[in-house]
Amino acid sequence: MKFRAKIVDAACLNHFTRVSTMIAKLAKTCTLRISPEKLNFVLSDRVASGGENFFSEFQMEGISAENNAIYLDLTAENLSRALKTAQNARALKIKLTNKHFPCLTVSIELLSVSSSSRVVTHDIPVKVIPRKLWKDLQEPTIPDSDVSIYLPVLKTMKSIVEKMKNISNHLIMEANLSGELNLKIETELVCITTHFKDLGNPPPASEDASQERPPEQMAEVHVDIRKLLQFLAGQQVNPTRAVCNLVSNKIVHFDLLHEDVSLQYFIPALS
Repeated sequence: MKFRAKIVDAACLNHFTRVSTMIAKLAKTCTLRISPEKLNFVLSDRVASGGENFFSEFQMEGISAENNAIYLDLTAENLSRALKTAQNARALKIKLTNKHFPCLTVSIELLSVSSSSRVVTHDIPVKVIPRKLWKDLQEPTIPDSDVSIYLPVLKTMKSIVEKMKNISNHLIMEANLSGELNLKIETELVCITTHFKDLGNPPPASEDASQERPPEQMAEVHVDIRKLLQFLAGQQVNPTRAVCNLVSNKIVHFDLLHEDVSLQYFIPALS
């Protein structure tokens, strides 16, 4: 197996650093899935973030021609801490190495006042995941959503959910095809609902999708408020598009996109 990548564009480098910081906020450990087309972070609670076109150089060889991929387990904080030294760097190189144990070696070329440059190297221990376990790290398949809706400003959602968390551990997400989204908590003593209107809905994936659903009919999912807050609190990518897909009483799927970085986050419904 071989892997080598390089980033020289400052904007891409800073963005990659923010992604790693976000991953570290969402989970203690993660899996790095490397394929010829893209690089993905896979988290145990079903978060996946992938990016491509970040790299001026990207070379990899998987375990075989038929299974041309590499799966690595690593501590997310170790990668985030290493990349914090890459601010205002000239270039960043990432390479899979073997230094008595598998490592992801991060080499950062720093700018210098003189014409010479300094290189800071971090060796991050990783665990190579065998092929038989890859099936457990694929993105979950979900049925077609009942409602897809654009999200409001994520910082606004985070502020609201933080306050609701002090009252209840459960939250009800409701949305319809008229661009309306509700965040609601219910207890024996109180019912609180925050309404968002005119958010808009993405075009359906097919002409038949949602064709028979009344626009005002709500799709509803009960979720663990802590999982939703974890997702909102970890955001670092400032998405240009944020979509929420609801499958009634089954799952909430968040799809955030910023240039070449995609974040998929799944929250299952509470039983």
